[in-house]
Amino acid sequence: MLQKRILTAVLLFIGLIGCLFWLPQPAWWVVMLLPLVASMVEWGRLAGLSAAPLVAYVALGSLLTVAAWHGGGSVWLYAASLVLWLLIVPVWLAAGWKIRSLWLHLPLGFLVLAPLWSALIELRARGPWWLLLLMGLVWVADSAAYFSGKAFGRHKLAPLISPGKTWEGVAGALVGVLLYSGMILWLFASHQFEPRVWMTPIMLLAILMLYLSIIGDLFESWIKRLADVKDSGNLLPGHGGILDRVDALTSTLPVAALILLHSDVLRSWS
Repeated sequence: MLQKRILTAVLLFIGLIGCLFWLPQPAWWVVMLLPLVASMVEWGRLAGLSAAPLVAYVALGSLLTVAAWHGGGSVWLYAASLVLWLLIVPVWLAAGWKIRSLWLHLPLGFLVLAPLWSALIELRARGPWWLLLLMGLVWVADSAAYFSGKAFGRHKLAPLISPGKTWEGVAGALVGVLLYSGMILWLFASHQFEPRVWMTPIMLLAILMLYLSIIGDLFESWIKRLADVKDSGNLLPGHGGILDRVDALTSTLPVAALILLHSDVLRSWS
């Protein structure tokens, strides 16, 4: 299973790098629609939709996502995502709320996935390295948590939601993201980018991204538990579905885009 997981991850990474650095921006938009559509399909199935309503949900959700971004509404999507992941979801998980209505489940899927697509588009437009470094932070956190949890895990993080996650895994992830952030500061050090000036904000952003990645991962696990399934799908050998791979990105990239790309907007609101 581990070999299959690693092989799938390597192939996905090679494909992502090729698209990220060599596709023109319009082609990148189209390619990023593929995981959006696949994720919405998986979300609709977790909600219990049958074939015809599922097609309608995916089509409408995809169109609304593109329309919101094209109409300049990405900042509002990011702001909604910030409220969702920092305020609503932590309380939701702590209280163990269940979703009993499609009228909540389906719009929630849009709110989880639409900001991610906009963030993938906007961050890449600013520069492929921006997006790659942010995604890399999430991958480092996930890998460090997995291996440190396997090696040292004793104390469960959220046993009723995801029994495999441990506090030791969180500690390993924290060490991993701090080392990763320090490496980025060192690699990009210059007269214009002074590490001593940027160290505190970069480290704080890294810790925020780690926290959000854990929340996003736990929330997707909770949604799967409510649907009584282990994986969101079976599209990716060794990993499950697309949602299983982008769960931490749904909660991190939109907030990162709000902070890094819309700081002028945020200042104008204050």
